[in-house]
Amino acid sequence: MLFDRFGRPVTNLRISLTKDCNFRCFFCHREGQHFNARLELTPAEIERLVRIASHLGIKKVKLTGGEPTVRDDILEIVRRIKPYVADLSMTTNGSRLKELSKPLAEAGLDRVNVSLHSLRPEVYKRITGVDMLDTVLEGIDEAVKYLSPVKLNMTVMKGLNDGEIWDMIEFAAKTGVILQLIELEAPKEMTQTNFFRKYFFPLKPVEQKLEEMAIETKERQMHRRKKYFIPTDHGIAEVEVVRSMHNTMFCANCTRLRVTSNGKFKTCLLRKNDLIDFATALRNGASDEELIEIFKKAIRLREPYWK
Repeated sequence: MLFDRFGRPVTNLRISLTKDCNFRCFFCHREGQHFNARLELTPAEIERLVRIASHLGIKKVKLTGGEPTVRDDILEIVRRIKPYVADLSMTTNGSRLKELSKPLAEAGLDRVNVSLHSLRPEVYKRITGVDMLDTVLEGIDEAVKYLSPVKLNMTVMKGLNDGEIWDMIEFAAKTGVILQLIELEAPKEMTQTNFFRKYFFPLKPVEQKLEEMAIETKERQMHRRKKYFIPTDHGIAEVEVVRSMHNTMFCANCTRLRVTSNGKFKTCLLRKNDLIDFATALRNGASDEELIEIFKKAIRLREPYWK
């Protein structure tokens, strides 16, 4: 296992497969990918990266985008990398889960996170730019049959969906999924913008309420996030709260290294100018040992964003 200069182990990779997406979420941070390059990693290149990572003790991989399911070779990618990892997951907008949940599970995907920011069609369309709520809900129903756990990612935004938190908790219990409530994220320089002030909804008061209501509370190793088990009319809902903004505990317990769709390591979502190119070396015939050194360089550069 590899550790950065702050003693944080790196145990998982978050690999962006593409910048492309079939949604237009107005707040999207694009996984911190602020570039125009179109040259995406191939399935073989992704497999080699994950194989090398597994030798370094990294056994968890999450596939992201853009939207990973817009890639025609998504099933091949999953099949290629599953043998090297113990936990293979994906984050998706859910638009293709109805037809892909079973094939993805058969290819080796273990679990999935689905972005679901509202249960109200008009609010959902305003946030995502598409009228596909029913399609996504059908996809979630299908995902629950084949993948476990299924998590819903709800980015809570003031004046848009902050009034739906408790409806979403009930929905999670009814559907048998885990709900993640997520604060709107932004770099330090953007926290004073009109956009951030308009939409940022602090989740600390919500978390305090969940603490009072929970019949059981657990703590995850990653970010020291709490998991709350909340009684509802539909049974027990499992709720996680992701509060990254100004949260030193969150950053102090980050175990993730990001990979951009054009083949660069990225040390932190909110940082800029922190990209370490490995695709060029890989495509120029670099040995595993040379790629491992690039891995180690990226890990040495990791630094908590909030201190």
